[in-house]
Amino acid sequence: MARIIGVDLPIRKRVEIGLTYIYGIGRTRSLSILHRAGVDPNRKVKDLTEEEVTRIRQILEDEGGVEGDLRKDVALNVRRLIEIGCYRGMRHRRNLPVRGQRTHTNARTRKGPRKGTVANKKRATAKT
Repeated sequence: MARIIGVDLPIRKRVEIGLTYIYGIGRTRSLSILHRAGVDPNRKVKDLTEEEVTRIRQILEDEGGVEGDLRKDVALNVRRLIEIGCYRGMRHRRNLPVRGQRTHTNARTRKGPRKGTVANKKRATAKT
């Protein structure tokens, strides 16, 4: 099992896809890393040799910007926006969409499940 930067890569998947399990690596960056490491993207993770895993790990350490460091940077950027009180920071604070999406009818993922206040009022009046 290949373990890179604290993440266990799935052994039955292709290396190109397996690397995307690391936070901060998508398909394009994965292909770029594999090209520089000289690894065929179509090989399975279980078929990688220790030398190839070491080359991939070395490239990721040289580049930086993955896993814990990247998560910390993103959290600090959001916290900074909240502290300075800008519009984007206020949207983050209220758990609303930040990038200008409409909220009148959509945004259920960000806002959470609907609040059934109207249905509860009807039931409360019916009981008395």
